[in-house]
Amino acid sequence: MERAAKLAAGSLLVAVLVLAIKALAWWLTGSVALLADALESIVNVAAAGAALVAVRLSAQPPDANHPYGHAKAEYFSAVLEGALIIVAALLILRESWGAFQAPSAPELPALGLAISVAATVINAVWSGVLFRNGRRMRSPALLADARHLLADVVTSVGVVVGVGAVAVTGILWLDPLLAALTAVNILVSGFRLLRESVGGLMDEAVEPGLLARIRALVSQEAAGALEAHDLRTRHAGRTTFVEFHLVVPGDMRVAEAHEICDRIEGALKGELGSAVITIHVEPEGKAKHHGVLVL
Repeated sequence: MERAAKLAAGSLLVAVLVLAIKALAWWLTGSVALLADALESIVNVAAAGAALVAVRLSAQPPDANHPYGHAKAEYFSAVLEGALIIVAALLILRESWGAFQAPSAPELPALGLAISVAATVINAVWSGVLFRNGRRMRSPALLADARHLLADVVTSVGVVVGVGAVAVTGILWLDPLLAALTAVNILVSGFRLLRESVGGLMDEAVEPGLLARIRALVSQEAAGALEAHDLRTRHAGRTTFVEFHLVVPGDMRVAEAHEICDRIEGALKGELGSAVITIHVEPEGKAKHHGVLVL
């Protein structure tokens, strides 16, 4: 978790640096498209700060008021980031409309574009770092930040192309048009991030591929039992929760049933990493004849 906190702090520093670079590019050129890019970077700073707080909070161990831990704090950070992205998109649309009504040519376009490209490269590199570590640590906050930065990279590339086109062709309305398209791209990114984050808060089941793997492991490791049913799963940050009913022969000793449960838990934790496994043992009269059949 210390690694996640350091990455979140790094994101905040990168966001501040990129904001300063993009603001300089806009100040030099007066381009509305570059202004739109800079406005999104303000959101990056706020989101990175929220992610840092969430990662630190999620690292706290379970307590009396939060017996399942604090991992879901990262989902709140991701929801906030999605909302901020949408707000930034709306601000950009407002600036674009004003520029459509009174278009103007960017000043010093070559220098402004060079500065913007430098900021884009920084974002692209850091996005790759966050994706790699966020997936490995299964951190919703880091992955949300990575997706946001990737959307920012795509947006910045479009802006650079658009401002360059204005400088070459002299068609002034291309600048606000690119800003408006930037806003649409940001809106889509924001709504997608909100959807994924709210899914985590609503305890959505794990993805189908992982669920199939969990079912296969239960089936393989439950030798001696009869079946497993009512399997339920969910994620809370880096932790996966798995619970199910395990049906065993009615005359099986408690120690034998416990040994089967330990075997299943060991296999699942080996696959899932951080996991909480809850198994309710039942006699064969409770069998439902569906669910996970034991091999």
